[in-house]
Amino acid sequence: MSHTKDNIIHLVRDNGIKFIRMQFTDVFGQLKNVTITDNQLEKALDNQLMFDGSSIEGFTRINESDQYLHPDLDSFLIFPWQSEEGKIARLICDIYQPDGAPFLGAPRGVLRRALNKAKDMGFTAFNIGPECEFFLFKMDEYGKPTTSTNDEAGYFDLGPLDQGEKVRRNICLALEQMKFDVEASHHEVAAGQHEIDFKYSDALDSADKIMTFKLAVKIMAQRAGLHATFMPKPLFGKAGSGMHINMSLFKGEKNMFYDENDKRGLSKEAYSFMAGILKHIDGITAITNPLVNSYKRLVPGYEAPCYIAWSTVNRSALIRIPAARGNSTRIELRSPDSACNPYLALAVCLAAGLDGIEKGLVPPQEITKDIFAMSREEHKTYGIKELPSSLAEALSALEADDFLCNVLGTHIMRSYITGKRKEWYEYCTRVSSWEIDRYLVNY
Repeated sequence: MSHTKDNIIHLVRDNGIKFIRMQFTDVFGQLKNVTITDNQLEKALDNQLMFDGSSIEGFTRINESDQYLHPDLDSFLIFPWQSEEGKIARLICDIYQPDGAPFLGAPRGVLRRALNKAKDMGFTAFNIGPECEFFLFKMDEYGKPTTSTNDEAGYFDLGPLDQGEKVRRNICLALEQMKFDVEASHHEVAAGQHEIDFKYSDALDSADKIMTFKLAVKIMAQRAGLHATFMPKPLFGKAGSGMHINMSLFKGEKNMFYDENDKRGLSKEAYSFMAGILKHIDGITAITNPLVNSYKRLVPGYEAPCYIAWSTVNRSALIRIPAARGNSTRIELRSPDSACNPYLALAVCLAAGLDGIEKGLVPPQEITKDIFAMSREEHKTYGIKELPSSLAEALSALEADDFLCNVLGTHIMRSYITGKRKEWYEYCTRVSSWEIDRYLVNY
């Protein structure tokens, strides 16, 4: 829905809204906000709201801290849940410098630049359909989250076995009040694990929706006395949570990934786009799988891909082409998880795909066999390589990929690599309970 400044002012007044959250996302995918009262709304809508960027990790240094929040008027919505203070609205913001220039360290701006590149190449839309998975866990007596689930259900089970069904239903109702088109929701394979899918939209709107989705899931779970987590692999021996990304490119009303004359129904652009992603996938993985924990999901045996391959039929492949054709033709990247920053993740996927189209890249042969069941010798025969096995390996691949470094820009690359290297160092030097159990007595 399109909004104007006057329209928003009237909506705030007519709905009795006293507080408006001016939201933005940091480099590491954490949702941030500056909350204003309705008395400050007009100032904010005039792009005059200043905040201290040096307080946000990865933004600015203390001697250059002043930054401005420029709200995207079309992002205005009223949250369907209320606080003690009453109704709350939000606006998603872009970050600008005092001189009026866009802040190069803002993730939303990275995606905008990638979309502008697509526009320059004649593409009018980059559509995204995310599939977001999450866990619902019980809280302890002190209100702290545990890893105990509130059900023992499995794939597509329903209540009463699925104890999270009511919470999931309430999440869907809240999303629909925020103008999401919820297409499906169901229990996932692991106990306490759930998935909610919403309709595709253009990339910027989809990234905004992913951030809003994660907030809504956590709030509605908390109101039910549960903790929702998008941690990729919270339970040993169980499936992890992913966020498959379905992608399609359009020129006007035409899906540029479809070609009725191809035996698979795929266009030259589809093959090249896919080849571009496969070419840059090692570096992309540092963005789409940003946590130390992400790589404990990307292992054989738990439905998550860990081998670099593509297929029209094979769900063990990194990239799958779902069966639908015509304007529903799409490329599904199955490795990302919901812990990623969606603005950066979609930006690097789009940029890599466009690189493939510009260079006319051709993907390797399709793999129709179950890759998990293949031997290492077969992997070598088919030229199937593995995704990075750790955050450190993925970060090194990202640093070595000059193309992706340029897509992200110097500021975000420096901030992201520094923060993630620190995270990896802390992980490597932390003594885990597994090490105590394994070594304390024996050695």
